[in-house]
Amino acid sequence: MGDFDGKVVIVTGGALGMGRDTAIAFGREGASVAIADINSKAGEATVRDVKRAGGKALLATADVARAGDAQRVVVETVRAFGCVDILFNNVGIQPLESYRNVEETTEEQWDRIIDVNLKSRFLMSKYAIPEMRKRGGGVIINNASVQGLQSMRRVPAYAASKGGDLSLTRQMALDYAGENIRVVAICPGTIDTEMVRTAARAEGGNIEETLAKYGKSHPMGRIGTGKDIANTVLFLASDRASFITGSYFLVDGGYLALGAWAGGAGAEK
Repeated sequence: MGDFDGKVVIVTGGALGMGRDTAIAFGREGASVAIADINSKAGEATVRDVKRAGGKALLATADVARAGDAQRVVVETVRAFGCVDILFNNVGIQPLESYRNVEETTEEQWDRIIDVNLKSRFLMSKYAIPEMRKRGGGVIINNASVQGLQSMRRVPAYAASKGGDLSLTRQMALDYAGENIRVVAICPGTIDTEMVRTAARAEGGNIEETLAKYGKSHPMGRIGTGKDIANTVLFLASDRASFITGSYFLVDGGYLALGAWAGGAGAEK
């Protein structure tokens, strides 16, 4: 018997990285998992891995920054599994070409990053909350960032989106606490994902050596893994965290305890 037997989870951006590892972890604990992602091929592979881990799974190919797609993800989840208990608003982007100051950032870049990283949280919550209400409660976990608290240079849209994630988390927690719907956020430091590997690849040289360099800037001496994120998300989604709402949790290897970025090395996610 798993901790999430009978629970239904939606993971946005669930095909790769932190979303994938978290979806598999939920499946291992007996949950039914809906994976929402624009990457159908990777999403189908994750569905297979969730099932292999012992859970049920479906792929909803969708751009959850769009209202129609976000609503459809919830509809398909309820049609397949009967309800929604947990929403992990995980999807996020930080394209290499978006590393620019405000003057250099195009309106299109700004809009897309804000839409994916922040608007999707609003849309998915908007459509999932009525289903949680039918269950007598639920949990929403927003994947923010250390950059929601302290920023680096040349990421104005990303920093704004992650600060927005944290503010939205606090606000929704107040609105829905009385209905037993908890809303919390996580703030990852540098995590070994394809996004971070893409940034490391752009620096040239050996990728593993670059990732190790990122890790040295963290007090724990390494970057995080998707499993580190999954462990935190599953705890926050569980009854063991039943008195936690409106809070954020650093999953950063002690990075922000330094008080300032350590020489600028490392990239969130």
